[in-house]
Amino acid sequence: MPVKKMKKFLDEHGIKYVTFQHSPAYTAQEIAQSAHIPGKNLAKIVMLRVDDRLAMAVVPASHQVNLESLKDAANANMVELANEQEFKGMFPDCETGAMPPFGNLYDMSVFVSEALAEDEAIAFNAGTHTELVGLAYRDFERLVQPKLGNFSA
Repeated sequence: MPVKKMKKFLDEHGIKYVTFQHSPAYTAQEIAQSAHIPGKNLAKIVMLRVDDRLAMAVVPASHQVNLESLKDAANANMVELANEQEFKGMFPDCETGAMPPFGNLYDMSVFVSEALAEDEAIAFNAGTHTELVGLAYRDFERLVQPKLGNFSA
């Protein structure tokens, strides 16, 4: 079952989505392989501190975040990777590292790579290391209202 908070949010907004199971996987590349999804369509979450606030960067599984480019895109003074202890308690309904890219539900900014925004549909962790949610990118963008930027490769 996907994260209840996210599922309720999607249902309340009439969003069409699919959920699917895959064998346990912990890295974005493993998940993409296990679920038979191209890495460019699987959204991976990278937790950051942007000017001392937690934020999410959402990029294709096959990409890495360029912190300096994200700093420019966020118009921030400082961008650093957050460590697990900093964000672990923010997602009580998720397994650590399996949170969905709905930072707006957790009171944090979301930055999305332009490379991911090019796709018609995206998939992402549904709060566990064995379940994904897929939906139209335009629905994700409408609900989350992320800040787009060119900060991954």
